[in-house]
Amino acid sequence: MPTVSTFLMFDGHAEEAVMLYTSLIPNSSVAVMKKYAADGAGKEGSVEIASFTLNGTPFSAIDTPVPHEFTFTPATSIFLTCADAAQVDALFSALSEGGEVFMPLDTYPFSARFVWFSDKFGLSWQLTV
Repeated sequence: MPTVSTFLMFDGHAEEAVMLYTSLIPNSSVAVMKKYAADGAGKEGSVEIASFTLNGTPFSAIDTPVPHEFTFTPATSIFLTCADAAQVDALFSALSEGGEVFMPLDTYPFSARFVWFSDKFGLSWQLTV
């Protein structure tokens, strides 16, 4: 069977993002953080491939060696169902710094506590209880 995971492409901030995400979300870890060597396809020291989990869900990330005209879009989000409202608030506070809020932290008909935002890297998140 094929393996399925989400692949995140960063422009020079993959390691910072992966370390932030795995430090904040319980049951998360980094399995691989391979960086480009001086003679590699990408900038020396940037992430060639990172494999990590967020609450047990597999992800991969790179620092793209090729410039692109695109980045992340809010059309795709990391959706986290949190244990309680306090966890939503704490994760929102830590992840949203330097980002943009799409739906403010509030009570909605579909959730007692919900927020949709992008982080400083442009990755979109939805947190709910």
